[in-house]
Amino acid sequence: MPKMANICYFCLRSGILCSKCQEKLRSGEISELDLKVARILLSLEKTYPLLQGVYFHKAVEANGILALIVGRGDMPRLLSYGGKIIKEIGQKTGANIRVLEHGVDDRKFLEDIFAPLNIVAMNRIWLPDGSTETRVILKKMRRRTSDIKAAALKELVKKVRGMTLRIEFAS
Repeated sequence: MPKMANICYFCLRSGILCSKCQEKLRSGEISELDLKVARILLSLEKTYPLLQGVYFHKAVEANGILALIVGRGDMPRLLSYGGKIIKEIGQKTGANIRVLEHGVDDRKFLEDIFAPLNIVAMNRIWLPDGSTETRVILKKMRRRTSDIKAAALKELVKKVRGMTLRIEFAS
């Protein structure tokens, strides 16, 4: 069974939340989206036994892109089977899927967000009002650059990590 942070296996399996899990949902510790994705992962575990060891932390959605935040080292399991798992999750949610690892540094996090594009440089900019932005310079790829939805990815990064991004492309 895929392990999920903050929800009982019984509640996930039955579809009926116990009082503890109901309170977590009410308080915002878990979301309806988290439950939906966890149930999808649970339904896929018979077809894809590798999912049994995956630790699912959270799901975050921004403008049609769904980020699945999983435990460290669990990303290859979700990306295995030639991408069939991600494709099925995408079909069931109607979203473009990004798999991210929980607890990694900012550089690794941003590399996973922008894959398959490569990060050429990354630095922090301090603004006069005291806030900061993270500037990411990506290597331009001829055919793939148009696939990236910069605004959606910026929003996703803001929701997951609280980082404000400035995206540029190196020629």
